[in-house]
Amino acid sequence: MKRTVAGLWLLWLLALASNATAAPPITLHLAGDSTMAAKRPEKRPETGWGEYLEAHFRKGAVRVDNRAMNGRSTRSFIAEGRWQALLNTVRAGDYVLIQFGHNDQSQDKPDRYTPPEDYQRNLARFVADVRARGATPMLLTPVARRRFDAQGRVLDNHGEYPDRMRALAARERIALIDLERRTQAILQEAGMDESRRLFLQLAPGQHPNYPQGIEDNTHYSPLGAQRTAQEFAAALRASALPLAAKLRER
Repeated sequence: MKRTVAGLWLLWLLALASNATAAPPITLHLAGDSTMAAKRPEKRPETGWGEYLEAHFRKGAVRVDNRAMNGRSTRSFIAEGRWQALLNTVRAGDYVLIQFGHNDQSQDKPDRYTPPEDYQRNLARFVADVRARGATPMLLTPVARRRFDAQGRVLDNHGEYPDRMRALAARERIALIDLERRTQAILQEAGMDESRRLFLQLAPGQHPNYPQGIEDNTHYSPLGAQRTAQEFAAALRASALPLAAKLRER
């Protein structure tokens, strides 16, 4: 009996020691647009891929703080104070995932349009701010829209913006996940018809939030969001970033 009690006591002490030395979860801060953002109930089943990100990491290894917001560009994210609010929560060892481009290129929407040169400067500012706090910035090219040509080939539709991000990442040695090219490959593999399932495409009367139906080739369905989060995890796993060690086993 004494041995049993002593054994239990030792196990309890070991558990306490393990908990005391376990590393606290790091935070993944998400800065981006609607394709990444968490959605309000009235927008469902529209889904941002950032909503599925935490599920790809070991339990308790990371915490996701999703600050992405519909309709935001690098310029409006700064102007509205969203970037500073995110930055105020960043701690050494954290990661900041930065995905913009969709709205920066919208010349017909002056509230968000950002010329390419300013876009690149804003990204450089984001990177410098994050590094100043001892955290790691990651640049993510904007995800592909569902657009095909007459031959069924996926079209580029972000102009020079992704290349501006790629050039900055190469020059400043910033971690880059090329989600544009990866999601283009997903769409190409799925094809023109099957790829509809990845986006917010509903027939009239199919969902109460969209009684007239909707054919959206930018925003994801839950399936599309899941698939993009999987693609991010695959890209991270293939990288040399320490964050990859926190991913769940496949």
